Amino acid sequence: MAHTPVDPSTTPAPDGVLDASRGPLHPLARATLQAAVEAAWADPTRRHAPGRAARAHLDTARGVLAGALGVAPAQLSVHASAEEALALGLAGLRHARRRVGGGVLLGAVERSVLLLEAGEDPVPVDRVGRVDRDAWRAGLQRPGLAAAAVQTANGEVGTRQPVPALATAARDAGVPLLVDASASLGRDPLGPEGEVLVADAASFGGPPLGLLAVRPGARWSLPGPRREAEHGRALAPPWVPLVLAAAEAWRQTEAAAPADAAQARALVDDLREAAARVPDVQVAGDPLDRLPHVVTFSALFTDGEALVEELARRGLVVASGSACASSVLRASHVLTAMGVLSHGNVRVVLPLLSVAPDRAASVARLCAELPDAVHTVRRRMGTAEL
Repeated sequence: MAHTPVDPSTTPAPDGVLDASRGPLHPLARATLQAAVEAAWADPTRRHAPGRAARAHLDTARGVLAGALGVAPAQLSVHASAEEALALGLAGLRHARRRVGGGVLLGAVERSVLLLEAGEDPVPVDRVGRVDRDAWRAGLQRPGLAAAAVQTANGEVGTRQPVPALATAARDAGVPLLVDASASLGRDPLGPEGEVLVADAASFGGPPLGLLAVRPGARWSLPGPRREAEHGRALAPPWVPLVLAAAEAWRQTEAAAPADAAQARALVDDLREAAARVPDVQVAGDPLDRLPHVVTFSALFTDGEALVEELARRGLVVASGSACASSVLRASHVLTAMGVLSHGNVRVVLPLLSVAPDRAASVARLCAELPDAVHTVRRRMGTAEL
């Protein structure tokens, strides 16, 4: 849809933001959202003129987002979150194969929503977080297996999974596969694997909308009465302005993705080297075969939240993988599954350059501040001399 052009350099994220796991929006996506509130506010299922206009905008945006996943518009539905899309994607595979059984095969570093839904022993991973291929192939022989699921890459440590090999094994075993690209779409090339594909518009500078694609020929159906919206997959249609913002974010991100990834990889290399030089700090994940914009490191004798707060005091916004959704802290299940240090960890998810034009300066500042920040936290906790 038309809107007044916005110069991204005039509306950047605040300085020092190095946690892009949930925004900020691409500047042009934000401008589109603001304009769409006026032009596409109506319920797209209504027959009146505003509703028909909203439907037309939704169809256009769906076409753009379907292209991002390499599917047809009729195969794509939009949901309130990637978590919701993952749960629905898995539920549809399991229900369609309920006569076979309800078992789900997945790796130990998958998203928590899938681990909770599966409720079975996951496939182990190695020290960098990569699924054990032999254990995966053996797991595919479990009786009563309805589906398998694997992420393209881990959003906490960045390690890529061998998706083509795992998908081939699943196909040979006759087990449908869900591929979770929620951490990688727009930041890393996406392959053609998987009967079901899930992504998150937030990964490429859009709002946090879940994208669910079911490929032709896949056995997929939800239990209960057919739902009215999103090809029978949702109780209500998405809010069209958000979908338009996601589509604009993809338009802006797609062409710049290779150059953006190259710069992000170099910055993460710098950060990995700087963190590794700090005494008793361990950098997690594969140093080479990884997402270009993600890194996690853990500092012994510190608390992750305390380190995040100390860096925030210095104007640097990062995250910790050790915090759960409640007020109780617990170790990251990803780092625990990898068998590496799981406390005192800091996660950096670099924003897109179009969102944070100062990201190189922010990374340089984090590299410079990190040794003293770690020492400060250790001194405050009384562990500096351990």
